[in-house]
Amino acid sequence: MIRRSGLPARSLRARVTVLATTLVAAVSVLLLWLAWQLVGDSVAAVPQLPPGTLVRVDGVDVEASVLADHLREQARERMVAAGVISFVFVVVAAGILAWTLTARVLRPLREITGTARRLSVESMGERIGAVRTRDELAELAHTFDAMLDRLQGAFDAQRHFVANASHELRTPLSVIRTELEVTLADEHADEAELRRMAGVVRDATDRAERLVNSLLLLARTDGAELAVREPVDLAAVVETAWRAARAGAQRRGLHVEFDLAPALTRGDPALLERVAGNLLENAVNHNVEGGWIAVSTRQWSGPWVGLSVRSSGDVIDPEAVAGLFQPFRRAGVARTARTGAGLGLSIVQAAVRAHGGTVGAEPVGDGGLAVSVVLPVAAQG
Repeated sequence: MIRRSGLPARSLRARVTVLATTLVAAVSVLLLWLAWQLVGDSVAAVPQLPPGTLVRVDGVDVEASVLADHLREQARERMVAAGVISFVFVVVAAGILAWTLTARVLRPLREITGTARRLSVESMGERIGAVRTRDELAELAHTFDAMLDRLQGAFDAQRHFVANASHELRTPLSVIRTELEVTLADEHADEAELRRMAGVVRDATDRAERLVNSLLLLARTDGAELAVREPVDLAAVVETAWRAARAGAQRRGLHVEFDLAPALTRGDPALLERVAGNLLENAVNHNVEGGWIAVSTRQWSGPWVGLSVRSSGDVIDPEAVAGLFQPFRRAGVARTARTGAGLGLSIVQAAVRAHGGTVGAEPVGDGGLAVSVVLPVAAQG
């Protein structure tokens, strides 16, 4: 905040007090002036007496011709004396009252300011709490506390995300370093050993690259606006995404059933293909040997289209399903599987929200997971 040289910054309490006192003083001066005029007009209405008549006023004989002027002068002098005393008392009382009431009214604001000053990343749990007043300042305090709750949740999620991302990146880097150190320490390492080391390093590098790409995609998608919006058929998207997941399903002997009805939505084709691809990859990677996968698309009676991917797998606790959409979580636990980085469903959720849709999951009774994506139908035109 910029301050003028030589002028100390005044508090809001002082400014309100000065403003209230100034207004009261101005109104008091106006009332004194009106009283001055009314007294003069009232005395001027005194009946006229015959010339030469003497009238005794306060022990003084006054000629009738100057009686009105004498009375007007006396009345105004008394009015001014009483008015000045009243003016001083009223202004002082107004200043004291404004200073006291302002302190009481602004007390919640000082509590908010004090809490804001004490806040840091380590003390995000501190809150203003209930205030004595029930006015706009109380509403401000409640709004401030709600904002702090959201900020604390965002900070906690960020710390958790960074910690997990660092751990996931450390694993392939540790593998690469270990393999290099062991191979370099072996003076008799032959071509076969070097090729084995190169293969391990390549796999670890691929894993780190996939993780980084997933992190970048999640960062670009979460809360972002779509750059491309065009008609997209979810059935065609599933067919394209399945080409990349088919080989893994065949290796594991999975039985796959498709029920693909036209389901036209509007959005980014590449991003929607990533949604279908992540769901299919999860269904393949986290399935059981010889398991099954059921994929369907359809258009509902309302303004929505849907994509559903059901698969067999391990039994999942229903209470752990919500945690599956958190980054770096698999089956509700904070460790990822050996395949994947635990970001698949997080990316799906972010992409679906960017398209104005919703995504949900529920466990399959005998083991496995069913994920349903709901997106707005493309307007016919």
